[in-house]
Formats: sequence, structure tokens, C-alpha cells
Amino acid sequence: MISKAEVRPGDGWRYYFCSVMVADGQRPARRALRAAQDEAGVPPGSWKGRGLATAGLKAGDVVTERQAELLLGEGRHPDADRIEREGLVAGDDPATARRATVLGRPIEHNRSPRTDKAKERKPWLAMDLTFRPPATAHVAFALVDDKTRQVLELCHGIARDKTLAWVEESVAEIRWGSGGKHRAPVKDGLVVAVFRHYESRAGQPLLHDHAVVSIRAQRPDGTWGNWSADSMLAHIVAADTLYTLSFMEEVSARLGWAWEPREVTPGRRPAMEIAGVDQRLIDWQSTRRQQIADALPVLVADYEKKHGHPPGQRAAYALDCQAADRTRPPKRTVARSLTELRDGWERSAIAAFGADVVSRLAERARAAAAAVWARVRPVVDIALAAVDVVAVVYVMCGAFKRHHLLAEARRHLAYTLRGRPHQPGLDDQIVQAAVDDYTRPVGRGLMMTADLRALYPRDIEDQAVVRPLTRSRSASRYERARLASSALTVRVHAARRADRLGSRTRPHPVAVPATPRPQRRLARTDRKASRGPGQMTDVTTVEQSSQMLQAAVARLQDGVRERALTHSPRPQPAPAATPSPHARPPGTQHTPGRTIGGVE
Repeated sequence: MISKAEVRPGDGWRYYFCSVMVADGQRPARRALRAAQDEAGVPPGSWKGRGLATAGLKAGDVVTERQAELLLGEGRHPDADRIEREGLVAGDDPATARRATVLGRPIEHNRSPRTDKAKERKPWLAMDLTFRPPATAHVAFALVDDKTRQVLELCHGIARDKTLAWVEESVAEIRWGSGGKHRAPVKDGLVVAVFRHYESRAGQPLLHDHAVVSIRAQRPDGTWGNWSADSMLAHIVAADTLYTLSFMEEVSARLGWAWEPREVTPGRRPAMEIAGVDQRLIDWQSTRRQQIADALPVLVADYEKKHGHPPGQRAAYALDCQAADRTRPPKRTVARSLTELRDGWERSAIAAFGADVVSRLAERARAAAAAVWARVRPVVDIALAAVDVVAVVYVMCGAFKRHHLLAEARRHLAYTLRGRPHQPGLDDQIVQAAVDDYTRPVGRGLMMTADLRALYPRDIEDQAVVRPLTRSRSASRYERARLASSALTVRVHAARRADRLGSRTRPHPVAVPATPRPQRRLARTDRKASRGPGQMTDVTTVEQSSQMLQAAVARLQDGVRERALTHSPRPQPAPAATPSPHARPPGTQHTPGRTIGGVE
């Protein structure tokens, strides 16, 4: 997943400079950055991004203390000292020489009393995007052999770089003019400083990267300004799902592991985790989650007492963050290398669960992957995916934008493929199909909502079908979203089945009563698989049903001809006859379970 935080001048920047860049520890006073990173057991920061050349940097170069201070702490050129010195030698006054090193508007402007807007007094200088793989990846990173651990780090780095490249190409916008009314794609890309960490504050394994993105970028005319923070914030979730999807594919391709959904919080969206990893190991790694869960009931009770009702979605998220802050442990003071950390994690896991659980982790993951891939078909049906995406996003958001659909399309691919690779651009194809076929504009701007008449072109009045899309308070919003998606998926399957049967020539439509058949109650896993995308009607079943239909039609036609020969052409009341067990009385209404002009 990806979380974000803003980096501002002053105390905000000093926190990153003295803590984040040295593995979230406590950097001693007057200790050089590189020496502090060596003591903390983390690699030095490195520069990333397509915009490095504009700032005189190269990809992969080590982030020095002075470069970070100038660019990320003051908004100046990373080589500002040389530029300023050359200006003074050329005869410029100190103010002019310093101004030549500033990229965009100097932060001194924001400290001026003439600045009326409070947000301009402490402007952003960078955005910290923290990349974290799923929980089971942290477990594997801590307990597998060193070679597999390096592969996991490689997969993490590749997924991070893919996500940053997508942000540069498709999200980042530069703005200028009054109120930022002029916008354009960033000319040459972004400048990013990446710092890798291995553990959490609680001392548990937590492989994650801090990608500190400088807010300075070039406009189309070559001048410097700030990229649009609101555009970046709006696409954080879409970037998060892209990172997770890319990481899953890299791990599956390089290690042969598969992924499966696991419910973390009842009623909320499940998380994709490595199949075969013992749940006890996940709980062992996620001690912070349990600490937050223990502190949350007290906060919820205080909220209900104050407001008189349970917290909604936003209030619940705020309380969750508050519980995390209250239970946050202090920063560690003793630095340990990665080797020492891994040895300690292995001893802790063996003492708690035994050596067999730890030593066979990778083996069980490969065995579970074979079972997952044998059970789950990697078929992406774009039409069904579009219906699923629109249904979920509509129930979750009501009105939405394209990036909401894009995030859900990537979740759909992660759930459907379970780590198998997908064709480039498939997520955009799903979104485009959803926008073209199942949405309509609402209000002004780029907002849209679900077009229910496109989703239900013939049975919009059938409230039993539309009900899953209502906002009942009896279930969580995500549960209602999945219910709506399942209802629509079943409807698409039924329409396809009807079209397939309707394409076969028949003498005329007749009513063929359906014989009740006992139906097996699906298990929980079977129900999930039955509504998965890519499910198609069995061809053999359709052929057998068609043959039965034609035989029934032939028998009915023979009976009609025989009765026509025995009766007078004058209209007479039909003689009473013993009703056939398969005949429907006149005037009988169509009921569920019976099909007119086809088979069930």
C-alpha cells in the first residue's frame, strides 16, 4: 500500500532530516547523514525520476546531506553552493546570486507579512510517498533464506519504480497563474529521493520505502514551479493499487507464489496476501494492528457518548488514526543491522511456532500456489469487469471520477489473476468500457455516476434486482458493493445465456415448464468462485438443453395436429381433459424458476 505525508520547511523538514533518512531512528547531533545510516543498518538514499537531469543529478546517485537540505528543505538547486559561488565571482550581489539558485518561488516569499493565505506561510516542499507490500511479504522477507529475501526486495523496487513512472506520465501536472488556473503535464518528470527501511517502530519486520518527491518541476516553457498537489492526492489510491498489482505479478513470476484474498476487518475490503503463509505468522508480524484494535473501543464509546450515534465511515477512519497515534511506540535508540534483525525475527518466530513452521514457509507457499492456480481461472472478461467495477464504485461513492474506476479495475485484476501477468493497458480498457457503457455524467466537471438504465435495460422496475444497489444500513458499504456486483454479474450471465439460446432457430416460442431440481448449497469458497469474472455457460449443458427443448416442441406440435383433426371446424368448447402434469393452466403468471421460450 501507499501512504502519503507532506514535507514542509522548518520543523517538518528537520523531522525527515533527523529521523526518516536514518531508518526512523534518532540521529545524534552533529552526526553525518551517511555515518548515521551505516549505524542504523540501512542503505543510503538514492535519486530516482525522469526529472533528475534538469536538477543536475543522475539516477542511482547517493543522496547527500547537502543535496537533500537544498532541494527538499529549501526548494533550491541541489548544486546551489556552486551556482551561488560562481555568481558572486561574476560580480552579482549576494541576493541576486542566491536567487539564481532558487527553483520556482522562494520560500522567503511565504514568510512575508504580505502573504495573507495561511497555507502559503508553510508551503509544501515535497511529498513523502511510503511504499509497503502486503503483510505476508513482510513475513517472508523476515524468515526466508537470504536469496529469496533479495528477490522480494527486487520485486518491491520494481513495483515502486513502475508506480512512480505512471505518476510522472499520467498524474503529475504543473500549475501556474492566479489560483493555478493554467495546468499542463510536467515537462521532464519528477525528482525523487528514495530511502529504504526494514522494520517498524515496534521492531517487527516492515520492508518499506520512503519516496520523497520534490514539489519543484519544470513548466512547458522551461521555468520552474510547483506541481499540482491536489491531482497527486486524488490519484493516491490508484497508485496504491498499481503498486500492489505490480508487486504481486513480480513475486509470482520470480518465486512462483500465488495470492489469495484474506479478510482483515469484517465487512471491509479483503487484502491480497501470499497463499500458504500461516495465519499465526501474519498475527505475529501485525502486533501494531492488535494494539490499535485494543485501543479503539474506548475511543468509539467516547464518540457515541458525545454524539449520540455510532461513527460513520469518515469518523471511524479518524478514530482509527487516533488510536494509532495513542499506541505509537517511541523511536528506537539502538541501531541493528539487517542481519541482526533477521536473526532476531527468526529466533522469535521459532520460539513461538516451532522450526517447522518457519523453515517450510517457502515450500508451503509454492504448494498453495499450485492449488490456487488450478482452482482459479485467469480469465479477464472486460464486459463483466466493467460491470463489477461500476457496481462497486457506485455503491461506495455514489458520484465518482475516472481515477476511482481505475483503482477498482486494478483491484479486479489482482483478484482475478492472483499474480499472473496482465496485458499492458488492460486496466484502462476496463475503465473505458465502464465509462462508455454504464455511466452517465452528473453535475459539472468530470464527475459521473452509474447509468442504471444501461445496467438494467429491460427490468429497471424490478425492485428485487435493484435493491442491492440501495444504501441499506444493515450491512457495510463494501458488503453492499459486492452484493450489487454479484447481482449484476448474474444478470449479465443470464442475458448472455438467453442470447445464446435465442440464436438457435425454433418453430415458435412455447412455454416449457421447468422441473424442480434439488440444488446443492454452495460452500463459501464456491460462492466466491461462482461470481468471479470470466465465468461462462457450459457449452455441453446448452446443447443438451436445446435437444430437450426441440423434443418437447415436437411432442406438443403432434398433440395440436391430432386435436385439430378430431374436432369440428365450428368453434365449440373444448372437451374436458385430464390436465397434463407438464401443462400450465391458462392465465398463469410467469414465476421465478420458470422460463418462457427457453430453458432454465
